[in-house]
Amino acid sequence: MISFLVSLVALIVGYLLYGRFVEKVFAPDDRVTPAVAKADGLDYIVLPNWKIFMIQFLNIAGTGPIFGAIMGAKFGPVAYLWIVFGCIFAGAVHDYLTGMLSMRHDGASLPNLVGNYLGDTTKGVMLVFTVLLLIMVGTVFVYSPAEILHTISGDTMMWVAIIFFYYIIATMLPIDKIIGKVYPLFAFSLLFMAGALMVLQHGYGHASR
Repeated sequence: MISFLVSLVALIVGYLLYGRFVEKVFAPDDRVTPAVAKADGLDYIVLPNWKIFMIQFLNIAGTGPIFGAIMGAKFGPVAYLWIVFGCIFAGAVHDYLTGMLSMRHDGASLPNLVGNYLGDTTKGVMLVFTVLLLIMVGTVFVYSPAEILHTISGDTMMWVAIIFFYYIIATMLPIDKIIGKVYPLFAFSLLFMAGALMVLQHGYGHASR
């Protein structure tokens, strides 16, 4: 419990101090975002700030509560260091800089950003890498929830088909129709479960003394 609280404090301090340093280096301005400048009712749609925050939070967290626990069981407390320092000095900086660069290039994707700065050859390599990475990420984000739902009811492959169908529909429809409505609920659920686990862990710690 102490290591968890220390890690939580480190993440907050990293956000306040290192995050401010990264923001100062990038020097954001007040230009209009692509969601406003290129509003098309499909991919570029203005959403409330709280929804954007919750969607991004869920995208970052993903299956982290599952694999974080696995890493902790396999490698011990040192997993806290990898996760915490990795989030502060790598993951958060990558997401912030990528998002801000995309905003300054009319919402361009990561391969297009790479092509703009490093040339078409590097862009081609990045496209291949992106496709392979998305296949692996997609597999994890389909199969791991299916495995969890299988323990409740039904067959794993049935849940794989249902989740895969949901992903297709959510991708094809305007972003505010499913993603903008469902993802914030999932994010709230994740926060609620994390808070409940903290309370239960705290209560268990007192009971075991």
